[in-house]
Amino acid sequence: MPSSTTQFPSVFVSHGAPTLVLETSAGRDFLAGLGRRLGRPSAILAVSAHWTTRGPAVSGAAAPETIHDFYGFPDALYRMRYAAPGAPALAQRVAALTGVAIDPSQGLDHGAWVPLMLMYPEADIPVAQLSVMPHRSAADHIALGRQLESLRRDGVLILASGGAVHNLREFRFGGTGAAPWATSFADWLDATLAAGDTESLGDWLTASPDARRAHPSDEHFLPLPVALGAAGPAPKAERLHAGFEHGSLGMHAYSFTGGDAT
Repeated sequence: MPSSTTQFPSVFVSHGAPTLVLETSAGRDFLAGLGRRLGRPSAILAVSAHWTTRGPAVSGAAAPETIHDFYGFPDALYRMRYAAPGAPALAQRVAALTGVAIDPSQGLDHGAWVPLMLMYPEADIPVAQLSVMPHRSAADHIALGRQLESLRRDGVLILASGGAVHNLREFRFGGTGAAPWATSFADWLDATLAAGDTESLGDWLTASPDARRAHPSDEHFLPLPVALGAAGPAPKAERLHAGFEHGSLGMHAYSFTGGDAT
């Protein structure tokens, strides 16, 4: 099991609905065991679908607040806090590697704190957050991830959090199974990642006929190419989890390794 001095994989997880932390589900059980499976990183760079910016940005807050960026959910969710320390030094390093702007006040949105609360409930590992840019392509996000590859050598966990399939228009609370278009896109994603086909992933909206129905908007897909890019120019993917919740949320998760850190 990795230690803080071991090179970590980059990881993509699907965080589902905010209620994931309150539910009994296969996706919750997977995330609750993932921290033990990966080991303890020196710091975490969370790439969340829920922080979108025009230009790339990284959070430099020393004590990031827990952002409850959702509405109409049980009161218990709004009382939850993930009081992890921030990672200003990591933010400075990310900025030096990539040229992104540092936001000194950005907290942790639920795309970051929901999976982290399950993976590392002690909330004692420093966390910085990186934004995604829905107006830019998946290929651009792969390139951004490649600039972050060296972080893994120093025990930083790059944790990308979005959704393998994320269609809220067809969300059915408690729904089981998935429609053919959803499983078709998930199968395409599995095959594309297994083949290391970064070109197709970078052109995903054209490469998969089900892409736009699986993702009516881009932001929940874009953390994945960041994680893929952070594995280097010859990434190797391992699927860690698969399944659907509420009918239209693909809960697939992947780890990425391969290539030499620079």
